[in-house]
Amino acid sequence: MQTSILAQLAAAAPAGAPPAWITYMPFVAMALIFWFLILRPQMKQQKEHKNKLSSLKKGDEVLTGGGFVGKIVKVDDNYAEIELAQGVKVKALKSTIVDLIPPAGSKPAND
Repeated sequence: MQTSILAQLAAAAPAGAPPAWITYMPFVAMALIFWFLILRPQMKQQKEHKNKLSSLKKGDEVLTGGGFVGKIVKVDDNYAEIELAQGVKVKALKSTIVDLIPPAGSKPAND
């Protein structure tokens, strides 16, 4: 005597009440909304940032998490040596690099 779960839930519900699986639909809908509005865009943003960090090369101008702007002198697997001013070099974790600054002569994106 095998019955489906939906049939068992429908049989267990009192007369006149909606089936039990319908009462769980708002939770499923909230989970889907949470996934598509919060988690999925965040994963996409992390993937883009990871790709940006892997494409760093010597001469790129970067912004660090501490607010420093400098040019990359040397890139390693985990570290980047950044020149903040003439003769001032710091070694920073690549993960602390927030953004890659486009060259000064490049055209703005919205023009």
